[in-house]
Amino acid sequence: MTYRPELLKESERYRGRRRAPVPSRRRYAAVLATAAVGAGAVALGTGAAVDDAKTDAVAGEVAAYVQSPGLGARADAADRANRADERTETKAAETADAWVLPLHEYELRTRHGDARQGIDLTGLPEGTPFAAVHKGTVVQAGWNGAFGNSVIVDHGDGVQTVYAHASQVLVKVGQQVAAGDELALLGNTGLSRSPHLHLEVHVGGVPQNPLTWFQQRGLDFDLEIESLYGV
Repeated sequence: MTYRPELLKESERYRGRRRAPVPSRRRYAAVLATAAVGAGAVALGTGAAVDDAKTDAVAGEVAAYVQSPGLGARADAADRANRADERTETKAAETADAWVLPLHEYELRTRHGDARQGIDLTGLPEGTPFAAVHKGTVVQAGWNGAFGNSVIVDHGDGVQTVYAHASQVLVKVGQQVAAGDELALLGNTGLSRSPHLHLEVHVGGVPQNPLTWFQQRGLDFDLEIESLYGV
C-alpha cells in the first residue's frame, strides 16, 4: 500500500572533468592572423625586409585557409562531437548515482523554522517543472489529500521522496525515473496558499530533515549545490 504521509506543520562541488571546448573557425582565424603578424614582427626585429607584397600574400593565404571548407567542416564536426560527449556524460551521471535539485533559483523556506517535516521551495511561477532528486520508481502520482496533486518516488532501501502541491502530474505509478527527470508542474493544490513545491524525505516511513539528510548525499538546498556524479 502506498504510504501517504500527513501534512505537517551554498563554489561548485561537482566531481569529474569537463572537456575543453573546441575552438571555432573564428578562433582559428585569430590564431593564424596572430601568427602572421608575429612572423612579420620577428623579421623586422632581425633587420629582415618584409615588403607589402609578401605581407599581402601571407594575409591572403590566411584568409583562404580560414575560409576553406575542410577547416570549417573539421572544426564544426569536432565541436558537435564535443558537445554530444558532454551531453552523454551528463546524462549518464544523472541516471546513475546523481542527486540533483528538483528546481533552481528558488527561495528556500521551512515551516516555522523547522525542516524536520519538509521544506518549501517558493518564488517560482505556477507551471514550472520540477524533477526527481534521484533515480527510483514512482509509487504515487495524483491527488493525495492535503498534499493536493503529489508524486512519491521510492528510491529503495526504504527511502521515499514526496513532492506536493503540483498543478499537474507528468508521471504515473510504476514508472522508472532518473535524477533530473520531470515529475510534475509547480502548483497550488491541496492545503497551500501559493505556488510552491513541498518536499519531504522519509526513511522507513519516518520523516527526515531534508536539509541535513540531502547534505550527506552532496545535495545542498541552502547553496543550490548538486552532486551530479554522486558521492
